[in-house]
Amino acid sequence: MPEGDVVKRSCAALHAALAGQQLTRAELRVPEYATVPLVGATVLEVVARGKHQLTRFDNGLTLHTHLRMEGGWRVVRTGRTPRDPAYQIRAILGNPTQTAFGLRLGVTEVIETAHEDRVVGHLGPDLLADDFDADEALRRLRADPAVAIGEALLDQRNLAGIGTFYRAEVLFLQGIHPRTPVADIERLPRLVTRARQLLQANVTRPFQVTTGNTRPRERTWVFERTGRACRRCGTRIAEERFGPVGKERLSYWCPSCQPDRR
Repeated sequence: MPEGDVVKRSCAALHAALAGQQLTRAELRVPEYATVPLVGATVLEVVARGKHQLTRFDNGLTLHTHLRMEGGWRVVRTGRTPRDPAYQIRAILGNPTQTAFGLRLGVTEVIETAHEDRVVGHLGPDLLADDFDADEALRRLRADPAVAIGEALLDQRNLAGIGTFYRAEVLFLQGIHPRTPVADIERLPRLVTRARQLLQANVTRPFQVTTGNTRPRERTWVFERTGRACRRCGTRIAEERFGPVGKERLSYWCPSCQPDRR
């Protein structure tokens, strides 16, 4: 699933292409919103909130989208169409010069801008927001001290923007086993700071890097490296699927660098 840095980068591209421009084409290929009148509306801005995207118009409406596992946006010069199959297109927003195609979007809905809290109000502090509130993020994480940090980091109600990729990488860098209870983590503020730093470092990159090495297959420490040697100690990277029932997600760690001290 695209995480906070990817979503923010996508929003920046959409904002550059659409903001300040009046829509000459607007199609939402979702039955419930197919007739919403957006042609003629001016795009005010496109902003990210965690993993959510909010495209705001001057008519008081907001297009709320979420990429989920496979979604994305493709911006092309108006008059051209992407090579992606037409059935994958969920939204089209175009002006005289550029057109954005929303592909395989997991969520596509129109809401009143004044009521955006109905879809993003539950989110914790956004790690990539300029006004990120670290104290509030820590308060939310500590509210359930018995929960495993691997679960707490994925709960967007605690802090928004982290997915399985950054969970694996930041826990490795901090030497913390994913199953460690929140209450047992002495340097929790440092963990949150490091997570924010990782996302910020990758916002402008076309790919995610946590090792500092941009070569393919050398960009990550543990994520999706099951059975391979740890880059630090040589121990084989382990994996486990865990989490709330029905929401189990794969987790990766080094048994030596991130010992389970429970």
